[in-house]
Amino acid sequence: MGATAGAVWGRTEQQDFRSRVRGTLLGLAVGDALGAPVDGLGIGGIREAYGAEGLVDLAPAYGRRGAVTHLTQLTLFSVDGLIRAQVRRDTGAWHPPTDLHRAYLRWAATQRDWGPDERRKDDGWLAREEWLYARRDPSRALLLGLADETMGTPETPKNPGELGPEAAARSAPFGLLVGWEPQLVAQLAVECAAQTHGHPTAYLAAGAYAVIVHALALGESLDGAVQRGFALLAARPGHQPVSDALQHALGAVRQGLPGPERVAELCGAGTAESLVAAAVYCALVAADVRHGLTLAVNHDGPSAATAALTGALLGALHGETALPPAWLAELEGRPTILELADDFAMEMTQGPALHGPGGSSPGWLARYPRA
Repeated sequence: MGATAGAVWGRTEQQDFRSRVRGTLLGLAVGDALGAPVDGLGIGGIREAYGAEGLVDLAPAYGRRGAVTHLTQLTLFSVDGLIRAQVRRDTGAWHPPTDLHRAYLRWAATQRDWGPDERRKDDGWLAREEWLYARRDPSRALLLGLADETMGTPETPKNPGELGPEAAARSAPFGLLVGWEPQLVAQLAVECAAQTHGHPTAYLAAGAYAVIVHALALGESLDGAVQRGFALLAARPGHQPVSDALQHALGAVRQGLPGPERVAELCGAGTAESLVAAAVYCALVAADVRHGLTLAVNHDGPSAATAALTGALLGALHGETALPPAWLAELEGRPTILELADDFAMEMTQGPALHGPGGSSPGWLARYPRA
């Protein structure tokens, strides 16, 4: 992993990249927060609770409006792990999946501990954010996969039968590694997904999703981004369920007006490849971000995960200014998300000025320790 050479990053390019990074992380969190109150409800239950149109605005979950779930929490630790990997590269230690695994173990500690342990100086700043210590219904696969120090790999994965969408949702930040080749982005997403979701369909769905985000972050259209996903999948054994799901999503775009039934059909049993496909569909047919996200929550499938996946796609495609400001205003953890997004953008565009042979910023290394 390496930041693109400094000469490539003019001021305009840096501003566009930062907007897409912010858009991706805030879009995922807003989708997650919108879907959280109705996660597990069918469309009948949603309409009964919120009216004929369904849920069209933030509603209370976990005691407040705008609350996020474990999906956002884990995604933030993905970003933290990527920055730490870049910083640790100076030491000659270069294995990003290990740095991501350490980041996910820091998230797992937030699910066990009452609050930050100030004695653990190597945790960095993100693990000291108290709001992240709220337990927001993490799946059993996540808790089991990160219950010990052993890191799952594609060869020896954790939870080899697990097909859930959580690993795909936390893979959006890998797509923001715009200085990487798409196949390396896909490989990193696959390796990190296997740490908790070991079924090939689940980790290949994570890889495909990361590649789609990657193409969007580079300024491609959503349709073109999905085609890149197909191209990367074709070389992977076991890709057919993921490729078929994405093909189904593209076909659904031409089948009339979007609605809950079509999204529910794409969501299927709520597995990773199905929810990635449903998110692609919602993003493709969206008139704007608000429309795409409300479509992603009002159906019989898992609302939070579908909307989180959709929000990251729309945020990467359009940047932060396309997101509904009234929703951002109430979003839990928005200051943290913005701070982390800007740190990531700064690391990827100006990393050598923060740490390297010419000297290092003590403040940066305190935030993102090399240990």
